[in-house]
Amino acid sequence: MAAVPARSMSSSTVAASWTPLLRADWLAAGASRLSNMAAPSGGVNCEEFAEFQELLKVMRTIDDRIVHELNTTVPTASFAGKIDASQTCKQLYESLMEAHASRDRVIKNCIAQTSAVVKHLREEREKNLDDLTLLKQLRKEQTKLKWMQSELNVEEVVNDRSWKVFNERCRIHFKPPKNE
Repeated sequence: MAAVPARSMSSSTVAASWTPLLRADWLAAGASRLSNMAAPSGGVNCEEFAEFQELLKVMRTIDDRIVHELNTTVPTASFAGKIDASQTCKQLYESLMEAHASRDRVIKNCIAQTSAVVKHLREEREKNLDDLTLLKQLRKEQTKLKWMQSELNVEEVVNDRSWKVFNERCRIHFKPPKNE
């Protein structure tokens, strides 16, 4: 199922468009299904913070489900011969890298867009100090910018948790490249 830009969908539609990842999907399609969760197609609407947050929530699906995925796809010692754990861990590693990079790009892009709006509003405010509507809009955009910047901290926590779980389960099956 192709992703639709979040701005054209309600939050309930966005959530409903992502079906749960089944073990058979993971094994049959590798990490492509999770990768799709990480990188929605189309533009990102940075104007509405609620839509921005909903998009990040959908994009964080891979991180939210990592424990389940590892439990169902990386074999314990008794099932070690039935599944190629190194390939599974490699695919999950690539999916996590792609998801984290994609979310980082989205967050930083929205921060840059909102920063530009704030800068423009500040310039307009300096020209017209009596315009209360302009002041209100400037404060609203500054608040949104602070919220978006705080998402970088949330992202760091989410990523650290995912890498910790990944390393606990996959360290004996897969060694990530040193340069990343």
